[in-house]
Amino acid sequence: MSVPVALDELREQIDKFGAYPYLVTVSDDGRPHTVGVDVAWDGNQLVTGAGRRTAANVTDRPLVTLLWPPFENDGYTLIVDGDAALLADGEEISVTPTRAVLHKPTAGPGMNCVTVL
Repeated sequence: MSVPVALDELREQIDKFGAYPYLVTVSDDGRPHTVGVDVAWDGNQLVTGAGRRTAANVTDRPLVTLLWPPFENDGYTLIVDGDAALLADGEEISVTPTRAVLHKPTAGPGMNCVTVL
């Protein structure tokens, strides 16, 4: 099931999940590089600090994912795909959300996802 939701609703979801998702980028060899980050809104973008490897990955491959694990048993995971860019200071990146879903595996075949952007 997919339900489109406005950017303001994504803000509400992030408020519920908190400011500490995992950021997933792609390394030179195609492997995922996952780090815990602290995000904050700046207009319609999420901004976070970036280490050397994360900054290099975003510069070369700007498609990223932010992932918030469920905060309750049998809860949803918030997954936000976005376009990232290294900011001028070279120590932060911005992520413009392009798609977001609340995802929860079901017992048995199939998935249980709700689109939030």
